[in-house]
Amino acid sequence: MSYIGNTPAENYASFLTETFSVSATANYTLSHAVSNENDIRLVINNVVQQPGSGKAYTASGTTLTLTSATASGDVMYAVYLGRALQTVNPPNASVGNSQTAPTIITGQTAETSIATDDTILIHDTSASALRKMTRANFVSGIGGANTPAFQVLLSSAQTIPNTTDTKVTVSHELFDTDNAFASNRFTVPSGKGGSYLFNFGVQPDAWSFGRFIIYMYKNNSKYAYVEMADDDNSPSNNRSLNSSTYMQLSDGDYIEMYVYQNNGSAQTIRGATNEILTYFGGHRLIT
Repeated sequence: MSYIGNTPAENYASFLTETFSVSATANYTLSHAVSNENDIRLVINNVVQQPGSGKAYTASGTTLTLTSATASGDVMYAVYLGRALQTVNPPNASVGNSQTAPTIITGQTAETSIATDDTILIHDTSASALRKMTRANFVSGIGGANTPAFQVLLSSAQTIPNTTDTKVTVSHELFDTDNAFASNRFTVPSGKGGSYLFNFGVQPDAWSFGRFIIYMYKNNSKYAYVEMADDDNSPSNNRSLNSSTYMQLSDGDYIEMYVYQNNGSAQTIRGATNEILTYFGGHRLIT
């Protein structure tokens, strides 16, 4: 169909029509409220009825009242004239860039943060379709923050008995993102299982030793260790022993640091809150 001037904007506009289940009554209920009978066109048996008091029908709200009752075999429908701009779906691929406003995105308020249940628009290449995904699922799909993460120190010197695995009391926290370190132990929080990297180091006081070992315990069992041996049994002169290890952990797994020495008597390891002398730290890896 040709037009003079611009094509009408409501290309897909349609009037809402309601068909009634007819019975022998003059009273019906509309699905949509109207101001009065002039908001609808009523058709009975293909004959348009005249609206108004004393004529074929009146309407107010959702109440439709006929002057004469219909018969059970009648066919009756109403066209809602006041709902003419209800739209139907346009044909596939009929909306392009020229039909959308340039400010559809740039005109919106910029977000400075995103909640876990907010949705992100993505393009599914396998289905050639736009999809939405929650921020939580989006982050789990591409990685996320290296948390939980923590770093703790031995705050003062600790005595280590001879030939005994002794837990190191690293209780001074520099940071603990998920409050997962307590009582000299790191515990994997719920939902935070995965690959972890731990780093640890101990500085003995100046004493001679045959063997000095740092153990990483996982769930109260030895998992990894690093050892320093002094074959000539000379003083350690505050030498440090440190290392790191990867672990695959599940929710609720816990990690602790132990040390062992066989000097022949109890010895001490150094600690301070303002120096990195004896320490234990770690974080979850983005995978």
